Amino acid sequence: MSLIDLKNINTLLNIHSHQMTQKRSDSMEFLTNIAVCILLLVCSSQQTYAQKKPKYLGWGLVWSDEFNEKGIPNPANWKFEKGFVRNHELQWYQPDNAYCRKGKLIIEGRRENRPNPNYEANSQDWKKSRPTIEYTSSSLKTAGLHSWKYGRFEMRARIDTRAGLWPAFWALGVEGEWPRNGEIDIMEFYRGMLLANFAWGSETRFKAVWRDLKKPIETFEDRRWSKKFHVWRMDWDEKAIRLYVDGELLNFVELSQTINRDGTDKNPFMQPHYLLLNLAIGGDNGGDPSATKFPSKYEIDYVRVYQR
Repeated sequence: MSLIDLKNINTLLNIHSHQMTQKRSDSMEFLTNIAVCILLLVCSSQQTYAQKKPKYLGWGLVWSDEFNEKGIPNPANWKFEKGFVRNHELQWYQPDNAYCRKGKLIIEGRRENRPNPNYEANSQDWKKSRPTIEYTSSSLKTAGLHSWKYGRFEMRARIDTRAGLWPAFWALGVEGEWPRNGEIDIMEFYRGMLLANFAWGSETRFKAVWRDLKKPIETFEDRRWSKKFHVWRMDWDEKAIRLYVDGELLNFVELSQTINRDGTDKNPFMQPHYLLLNLAIGGDNGGDPSATKFPSKYEIDYVRVYQR
């Protein structure tokens, strides 16, 4: 075989080897592309699954009001308190001051001036001794409609923190007179302070034992805290109750410590409780609203109850 023939054979072998290498490279690129596509599909599937997972693992949503209807709050969920109710507060509660708009419940405090329909001259009852109604607002409750024993209770809302205003999100036990029925203040605000409280019965009728927490809102790092929506949460089980705002633990109590001291040995936090939403004005704790411009709005995005 000539030298020329050997060179030609070598050239052909090199060409064939290059073609085989190119084919292997193309095959590897093809397989790599397939692997990448599969990985992307898996990741996408996992992300979609993650988005569909419940907000709280281990908890199921058992009740909520998202306030998506327009107009009056859902009467299947809420009842209204009416008139002058408690704590010598200045507002007259009426349904007209609560309405749903754009997916939120608005409780509106208003300054008014009209006669008190229950007025009685020389009455010793503060609810009847006032000749006029100077402020109006609303107070809603689930009493007689919905109540729960244990769970995770959550509200997202924006509160008005100006002088004289007293918004609250709280719970009361279904049986017994206050405070022997138990009170839980998941959110309460007045006089520049955010409160998270528990109350139960003492030895004296109508006098509470308190486990309270007061946090000045000026201690929050966000200077615009009062302008924003926040999430208040209660986690309640057979051992303890914990109260949070935006994930920050504010207060807690062990239920071994909350037995009424009236000799009955009853624990008011081992019975169902119903929820309340209200905007109070003035009264025993609310402060002086005279310099505050009205109307005032307490805006609630949702209220949700989860249980295990």
